[in-house]
Amino acid sequence: MEKKRTEARSTPARSRDRGRATRRRLIEATARLCKERPGAEMSVAEIANAAGAFPNQVTYHFGSKDSLLVHAAFLGLLHDARRIERIGRQAPDAATFRRNIARAVLAMPSLPSVTRALAAGISKPELAPVVDRHLQLLFRQSERFVSQLIDSRGWTARRPLDVEARTFWSTALGAVLLVRAGAHGTVADLDLAGALTIHDEPDPGQEDASCAPCTCSAGHRHTGVPQRT
Repeated sequence: MEKKRTEARSTPARSRDRGRATRRRLIEATARLCKERPGAEMSVAEIANAAGAFPNQVTYHFGSKDSLLVHAAFLGLLHDARRIERIGRQAPDAATFRRNIARAVLAMPSLPSVTRALAAGISKPELAPVVDRHLQLLFRQSERFVSQLIDSRGWTARRPLDVEARTFWSTALGAVLLVRAGAHGTVADLDLAGALTIHDEPDPGQEDASCAPCTCSAGHRHTGVPQRT
């Protein structure tokens, strides 16, 4: 009897594991197809065949093909973002970092799929929460990377790091959306490096040779308070 109860408990766990594995295969296969055939339409049957799954498993796990495409697009983007982090770590100074990061982001192979995902989030409100979850993950990953980099290099950012990450990616993705929507010009016309405020020298606006640290009555340390003479 105990053996039967144990087997009964383990069956749902095995089923969940199989479901997660199928879901992961579908996302990875779709991301691979999107990379191999950027901008091309693909059927549910093609995706299922590439993932070794059944077509009805697409709707079972994701609700629709469009939802699966959003998941796959952002998986590709997160993979590209990790590669770009490696490029950023190789930069010898902040100016090179800004320039190399901007160039690499605009050349990411995942961008066409991501812009389609963003458009889907606009046209199909039920997909907006899926898009938002992935964007928040991207922002957090980028913020964490920049925080670690500037701490290890002694660099500075001239605005909060969460704002830095959101501003940079909003500029990059917005530029690609405009170009793909038919706006005149190319992404090369964009100064994406200028959207980054990472520097390896102090902010001139914060420098004041006559300033000295002080301690307020609350016990907080401050800088930039003029020293009395």
